[in-house]
Amino acid sequence: MTLSEIATITGKSTLFKVLKPGKSGVILESLDKAKTKLVATANHRLSVLSEISIYTTSKEGTIPLEDVLKKIKKEYGADLGLDAEAEGTELKAFLKSVVPDYDESRVYVSDMKKLVRWYGILLKYVPEIFEEEKPA
Repeated sequence: MTLSEIATITGKSTLFKVLKPGKSGVILESLDKAKTKLVATANHRLSVLSEISIYTTSKEGTIPLEDVLKKIKKEYGADLGLDAEAEGTELKAFLKSVVPDYDESRVYVSDMKKLVRWYGILLKYVPEIFEEEKPA
């Protein structure tokens, strides 16, 4: 599975596997033990993880979420030393250690909480996304 097959819906705390398009929307299945299925319609604010980036102050202006997740895995492995409910100052220090040039005025603590929560879900349910692609 890749990040292009995983989505988030605004207002939902978990991540979803994109199963297939349906007549009235996209069929999704939660990436947790419950395996809850739902149809995301045009009313849902759905984002595919491969399209999400974090703002930086670099020339490029952003860094893809996939790159950030892989940096976290490389530097911290399974133990981040904090969770999504950590204090804002801890979350900011954590993100600064992974993405030193993140844009502090455009990346909010709520975004950092999502990043930490998503990392935990991905590590638990789809650890293969952290594996480096092998050249063909």
